[in-house]
Amino acid sequence: MTADRRQPGAETARATASGVRRQQHDAPVATRTPSIPKATVTRLADYLRVLAAVAERRILVVSSEDLAVASGVGSATLRKDLSFLGPMGVRGVGYDVARLRARIELALGLDRGHRVVLVGLGNLGSALIGYEGFARRGFTLVGLFDVAPDVVGTTVSVGTAADGCRELTVRHARDLASAAADLGATVGVVATPDAAAQSAVDALVDAGIDCILSFASIDPVTPPHVDLRRVDLAVELQILSFANAHKAQRPRPVRSTCRDAATVLTTPGDTATPVDPDRVPVGAHSRTDR
Repeated sequence: MTADRRQPGAETARATASGVRRQQHDAPVATRTPSIPKATVTRLADYLRVLAAVAERRILVVSSEDLAVASGVGSATLRKDLSFLGPMGVRGVGYDVARLRARIELALGLDRGHRVVLVGLGNLGSALIGYEGFARRGFTLVGLFDVAPDVVGTTVSVGTAADGCRELTVRHARDLASAAADLGATVGVVATPDAAAQSAVDALVDAGIDCILSFASIDPVTPPHVDLRRVDLAVELQILSFANAHKAQRPRPVRSTCRDAATVLTTPGDTATPVDPDRVPVGAHSRTDR
């Protein structure tokens, strides 16, 4: 059963953090390794999100139990996932938050940062421009591309006040191959309509970008060396629908209501039964009076 999600508590004393750092000081530095399972990589990204929230609350040390609950996984799964990063944590104490964040960022390749180009400035693309998670997680939006005449040549503000707002001029998609090298782009995001998704992916591949995120519902064809991840919102909703359809049906009591707090109808067709006003069940008062 998935644990309830909650933020780890701040009950650990600050003094504990120094002890964790002393015991972790000689631990070898984690290196990137392709042997980490994909499922673990996905969870590492989630742990990093939780750790960022923990750090914002100025919590220096977090236990595996607290981190696991906040991430929605079991503590055994969390410890196994983190074992891929090398020795960390102190038994009975927990993990140094800053050190664990650095280890996960190193494993995910975020320590070097990534420069992102976005193809498609429609409704979805425009929404992605305002996404604050890019900069917070080491991704810098450096180029915008489209084919619409009324969009190409316009200036768009990107970034946030925290990482610094800047202006980017939307370029034509045909210039992507030549511009990508100048921009130093390492990641491409496709937010075009389905009909244009394959051509957008082809342009990114021709530009030498081999890490692509696509929001199209089609599955673009790519060379073997290209890593492409596809996000289809409809598929995600279908998965949620499946989960909802197969949930165990829980009995839900039917509580009739009445305007008189001294009278409660237990089930349809029952006669009114006087009750003690001081012991009126929840839901006995009519909401129409509120």
